[in-house]
Amino acid sequence: MVLMAKLVCHSHLLLLIIVFLSLHPSSQLQQHTQSQTLLKIQQLLNYPSALTSFSHRSNIRDFCKIEPTPSLTLSCYEGNITQLHIIGNNGFPPLPRDFSADYFFATLVGLPSLKVLSLVSLGLRGPMPASIGHLSSLEILNVSTNYLSGTVPLQLSYLRNLQTLILDHNKFTGQVPRWLSSLPVLAVLCLKNNMLNGSLPYSLASLQTLRVLCLSSNFFSGEVPDLRNLTNLQVLDLEDNYFGPHFPSMPSKLVTLVLRKNKFRLGIQTALGSCYQLQKLDISLNGFVGPFLSSWLSLPSIKYLDIAGNKLTGLLYKNMTCNSELAFVNLSSNLLSGDLPTCLKRDSNSRVVLYSGNCLVNEDQKQHPSYLCHNEALAVRIPPPSEEKHRRTYGKHVVASSAVGGIVGAIAVVGLAFMAAKKFYSEHTTKTPQTR
Repeated sequence: MVLMAKLVCHSHLLLLIIVFLSLHPSSQLQQHTQSQTLLKIQQLLNYPSALTSFSHRSNIRDFCKIEPTPSLTLSCYEGNITQLHIIGNNGFPPLPRDFSADYFFATLVGLPSLKVLSLVSLGLRGPMPASIGHLSSLEILNVSTNYLSGTVPLQLSYLRNLQTLILDHNKFTGQVPRWLSSLPVLAVLCLKNNMLNGSLPYSLASLQTLRVLCLSSNFFSGEVPDLRNLTNLQVLDLEDNYFGPHFPSMPSKLVTLVLRKNKFRLGIQTALGSCYQLQKLDISLNGFVGPFLSSWLSLPSIKYLDIAGNKLTGLLYKNMTCNSELAFVNLSSNLLSGDLPTCLKRDSNSRVVLYSGNCLVNEDQKQHPSYLCHNEALAVRIPPPSEEKHRRTYGKHVVASSAVGGIVGAIAVVGLAFMAAKKFYSEHTTKTPQTR
């Protein structure tokens, strides 16, 4: 009986040893693979001096001990690399001529626990390969300031944990893909300075988790989708595109709104005055018409206001109020008249205040004669809804009157023609005397 108990005990111990041996080599193999992956990355990037700390290291624990620098940051958790940041600078040579983006991103698959990947200013070129979809743990991807081209790859939609996608300053083409709305936790989407075009998909409006949307300096056009349902959106940057002509519908929690240099040319939503968290508002270099709302100067959080290069009208007064934190104001090249508010004087809290190209009185920055703003304001005035309704009603009356007049005239013409025909017929059908 005792012998049997000893045998059972030894068999249990042997089983534990077998399980440990079966798991431990696998862990060692994964760590070895990660070490080899980092050394391969160093080679593919042409052995930059910023990665010399990789040399003479073969153990993943040694890699995890590397101190962060401005060019390199490695983070580990339980012996696995979870973050890799490589930022190019003067310590990076040009990539080899035979550099392959396909091979480079396929190599990154050797880091299966990677959650944060930043590959910035490295000269990466070519289309982003499909292998990016195999980094299923990724939460943050930043490949800005490279030469990546082609369309935004569908395989990014496989990254169900992706929260931040930054593709700024590349050469991506095509349209914003509709499948972006399928990423369930996407909070930051930045596609600035590419060659993307077309209109934005309405599916963007379903990204409930989105906080930052940056699309500036592309070739987008058309109307901006209704974004009022994006209640978490705080930053919207659409600068330097061809959006318009209507002012976009915005959520109320915006902190930054940049519509600069587009094709907007109609009135501005009055609801903008209820964006109490708005700190930066830039609608410059468009064709906006209608009144300038003085309440923008006193929004509770406003610090930066630029409305230059539009056709906004309005009468300013010295006693208008401004937010004390307002640091930059540009009212230039509009149709504003009256007096510059005292709170905007140049010496008030060292603010930067620009207002040339209006019709303000007694100011040092160049202004137009008051009649010019008055005439221009009349030319670009937006009719109020009541007047527009009156115009439509009047137009209907005119059309109806014209139609009635036309019918009456037609009846008169037909009547005259009938009488003439009758007279002609009676004259020619009268019997003449027969001669014998």
